[in-house]
Amino acid sequence: MRILAIGDIHGCSTALDSLLNGVNLRKSDVIVTLGDYVNKGPDTKGVLDRLIALHERGQLVPIRGNHDLMFLLARSLPEEKVAQDRITPETLASYGTQENGKPINITNIPDRHYRFLAQTCLNYWETKDRFFLHATADPDLPLDQQPYENLFWQKFKSPRPHQSGKVMICGHTSQKNGQPVNLGHAICIDTWACGQGWLTALDVNTGELWQSNQQGARQRSHIHDFQQRAMAIA
Repeated sequence: MRILAIGDIHGCSTALDSLLNGVNLRKSDVIVTLGDYVNKGPDTKGVLDRLIALHERGQLVPIRGNHDLMFLLARSLPEEKVAQDRITPETLASYGTQENGKPINITNIPDRHYRFLAQTCLNYWETKDRFFLHATADPDLPLDQQPYENLFWQKFKSPRPHQSGKVMICGHTSQKNGQPVNLGHAICIDTWACGQGWLTALDVNTGELWQSNQQGARQRSHIHDFQQRAMAIA
């Protein structure tokens, strides 16, 4: 069984489709997505539809990100306050337009998309040797005691090893060079899919890396390559 972690997708359904094709997805694979499925990119609706389908097949462990939280919060706000970076115009446009050509109202977003983010997604997930979350973790606190600030908002800044001894796999802090950061005990795979970078999938057992972008290009490498690079810079 492969465990494939995928970094921040941000509405980039073309990159996601290309990546899933590139890894040659198997029925036994478990996919762990690290949050931020919505906003910035052009097709939030398409991304959520694909992830829901993967979850219904029993293959997906979805982690919740800070943009997903903002998406959920926007539903309870007056319409005039929705545009305050909680739901971007591109996100609303992915759900279609009204007769006047403007994006649909937030109330027209399918309930199943809200349920997926609110009820299906997790704050973190762990295995024997690793744990997966969106942002980062306080190294001195157990996972079930992590503050929301750490789980969803804290940037990846050379974190210390976690008290559990497990390797942390996360996203959130976009690497504008399109390359993951590998500190050995902590790995960040948000490689700026919604910008000019890549969407990254990591086989956490073998270290194999696959990357795809919104133009459908693909490339492969290994996480150990980036560990050596990080050590050299340090």
